[in-house]
Amino acid sequence: MLLIKLILAFTLIPLVELYLLLQLAEATSIWVTIATVISTGILGSVLAKREGAIAWQRFRESIGLGGDLSQARFPGREIQDGLMIAFAAALLLTPGLVTDTVGFTLLFPRGREFMRKHILPRLFRSFRVQVQTSRSPNPPRTRRSDTIDAAAFERKA
Repeated sequence: MLLIKLILAFTLIPLVELYLLLQLAEATSIWVTIATVISTGILGSVLAKREGAIAWQRFRESIGLGGDLSQARFPGREIQDGLMIAFAAALLLTPGLVTDTVGFTLLFPRGREFMRKHILPRLFRSFRVQVQTSRSPNPPRTRRSDTIDAAAFERKA
């Protein structure tokens, strides 16, 4: 089922993007469309770099590298922000209007917060995680030795 969804996503999204770009070119001109694609790419890269640097700084502060170790905590939110910014940058690499809109939305803190509160919980409800643990039938042996290695030297008086 996941494979079918991925195949649909990788075929339908580019087709929708192509259709919308052609509609924009028809409504305005090819030059406006090209300028739109180029300008969103440039603006997106500048914003992704800025937001990525901010997220990296917040990550470092949350784990105590920015100052007070007593304030260190698990950086879950910062990791989510970093992943969403990376995903936004990937979307902005894809020329298109829909992917650029989603990408720009994820670059701004309010857009990431909306994603965190409304979209991610729905996505994670549909995932199933299984964890299996097992032990090796032959656990690794640790080498213990009661031999003490020493050297003796005779002192001359």
